[in-house]
Amino acid sequence: MQPYIVYMGSPLNNNGDSAEISELTHLQMLSSIIPSEESERISVKHSYHHAYRGFCALLTKQEATLLSGYEEVVSVFPDPILELHTTRSWDFLGSYYSTNNYNYHASSNYDVIIGVIDTGIWPESPSFDDQHIGEVPSRWKGVCMEGFDFHKSNCNRKLIGARFYDIEDQDSNITKLPKNTTKPNVTPRDRVGHGTHTASIAAGAFVPNATYYGLASGIARGGSPSSRIATYKACSEGYCQGSAILKAIDDAIKDGVDIISISIGRSFVFQTDFKDDPIAIGAFHAAERGIGVVCSGGNEGPDPYTVTNSAPWIFTVAASTIDRKFQSNVALGNSVTLKGTGISFYTSGHAKTYPLAFGENVHFHPSLTSQARYCMPGSLDAKKVAGKIIVCMNDGWSISRLIKKLVVQDANAKGLILIDEQEKSSPFDSGNFPFAEFGKIAGAKILQYINSSKNLHATIFPANEIRRFKPAPVVADFSSRGPATLTENILKPDITAPGVGILSAMIPNTEKGSSLFGITSGTSMACPHVSGSMAFIKSIHPTWSFSMIKSAIMTTATISNNLRKPLTNTSNLDASPHEIGAGELNPITALNPGLIFETTMIDYYNFLCYYGYKEKKLRLIVSKKNNFNCPRNSTSTTKKELISHMNYPSISIEKHDQNYGVSRVKRVAMNVGSPNATYTSSIIGPPGLIVRVSPRKIEFVKEIKKISFEVSFDGKKASKGYNFGFIIWSDGFHKVKMVFAVNVE
Repeated sequence: MQPYIVYMGSPLNNNGDSAEISELTHLQMLSSIIPSEESERISVKHSYHHAYRGFCALLTKQEATLLSGYEEVVSVFPDPILELHTTRSWDFLGSYYSTNNYNYHASSNYDVIIGVIDTGIWPESPSFDDQHIGEVPSRWKGVCMEGFDFHKSNCNRKLIGARFYDIEDQDSNITKLPKNTTKPNVTPRDRVGHGTHTASIAAGAFVPNATYYGLASGIARGGSPSSRIATYKACSEGYCQGSAILKAIDDAIKDGVDIISISIGRSFVFQTDFKDDPIAIGAFHAAERGIGVVCSGGNEGPDPYTVTNSAPWIFTVAASTIDRKFQSNVALGNSVTLKGTGISFYTSGHAKTYPLAFGENVHFHPSLTSQARYCMPGSLDAKKVAGKIIVCMNDGWSISRLIKKLVVQDANAKGLILIDEQEKSSPFDSGNFPFAEFGKIAGAKILQYINSSKNLHATIFPANEIRRFKPAPVVADFSSRGPATLTENILKPDITAPGVGILSAMIPNTEKGSSLFGITSGTSMACPHVSGSMAFIKSIHPTWSFSMIKSAIMTTATISNNLRKPLTNTSNLDASPHEIGAGELNPITALNPGLIFETTMIDYYNFLCYYGYKEKKLRLIVSKKNNFNCPRNSTSTTKKELISHMNYPSISIEKHDQNYGVSRVKRVAMNVGSPNATYTSSIIGPPGLIVRVSPRKIEFVKEIKKISFEVSFDGKKASKGYNFGFIIWSDGFHKVKMVFAVNVE
């Protein structure tokens, strides 16, 4: 027996169903399948009735199967566990809040509300100060829920709403607390730091002199400091429950948010169908109501087919570096000094020289030599480790850097040096424990020193910040890659944003002099950069839909680094669209994109038809106000190929038969620039792939706002595999870039 989510599609009433009637209906359904002698089990954990119908309840597998056969039920699936996937970053993006661009902030036309679904929030952070923000918008319908350590007074004009949900804690010691003991989850307060960090990246207020123990000093601010924040605590220590996320999205839609930011996802290994994915379900119904959902793409790179949250109605974000590096230098006993990466600082004293030892040479037992090489738990001899700096390899085993650090620290080592086969893009924060990390070349010099001397010594110096580092941005090694496993006919991820070494608000720890800010990495950090940018664009263009803003961001994305060369990955190879999507986020340029490719709900409905969902089930999913029928051609054997025809801001063709002929797709361009404009197309593509655009020139006059065109791909002479390129529309001022990916077979 386990909790299951029962998804029943759109509400019967377009404004949402009554909570009482919905719960009664759900209880009646449960009573029809649960034996009368077990009537105490007839209860609903979460009821969904605002933007969609359904509930979460404790069921047996047989009961879940019975419910899935009900005509009014779309899907029944086990409640999944999902994972949690700033000063310099906004400067690097060409912040619109710099001195030259502050006029954008002053000219905002709309008060944007960002809903952040995460681990909660630390309301006392200066990032959530409301001193320079007006009254709460009257359209806000949310609440500020109180918890044992959170009061209504913790909400203000910046943090306008806070909710928390009943999260089943995975720690049995917590779930079995005495009755009078308060669970740590029964509060909107953040005990992890993840939610506080992401919320402040998206919409944190201006905070001067922000720093993390002297590192990354500057003015901290979010992407849209004038926007409001509503927090929805659906996650606990390191994990999130799908049923709680689904409830949070339902509440956020009812409360009146404009954008939902979700830095959460399942591992690509456990990806499921769209109708069995809580985030995809919630995001779909949010899109029906004009609300944008931005999600992290996952931290399971650099392998392909690892990107998650890949539904076309989700804005999927990859992670990249900024032009800042945290450098930790190591001086070896042979007078060689090496430049590594890492974040460590000394709260007292100075860097000292200590004996140096390789992990495999201080093993607990000869049989553990290979494990000790990687500093695995239980492999080191504490007596041999104590008082030394330990060198560990960091490849070949799925042991995190944090675990390795704790292993050597618990053995009373004086520092840790890690050697990677490939350099990591994300700096590891070891606090006040000396740490440095090196790639293969520098690592070879360390190993050479170890093998050439018996009297080994080293010094690890505290980290220092290197600004205007080049090249940047670079795709983060951990950032999940496309193609998307569920459908390759939609290019994912969509966009790349800063996600490495990001300084933002953090919950204070118990140590004296604790920092109010922290430095973290992940697509979790990249996601709110996009959410904040969308909020900023929405504040300037309040009539633009979510998909219009998404298109503006994608078609104006940057595809070159600060060396004016193509974006690269950590292997120093040119980054492909399966790594960066359309390119790096460029919020200022996105304000004036020229042309937009708006993806409508009809496109999404057609997508579900082409994907293979039965029309009978789709009528349950689609909003009742839309009388929708699947296109006739959706029943053809090649229906999934029709997904490529969606009016998406990028083009992806999963299978182009080299011997078949030409693949064609259509797009509709909307002019949001000068009323009289002529755009001419050009192609940047790989040799051998013939790309044609018809018509090559499109002309807009006052009466004409939208023009369609066709793109054809001929791969007879192209290399097999994915071929990437850009279609660029230009009127002499705007450059509208549409990325394409064509898999030639």
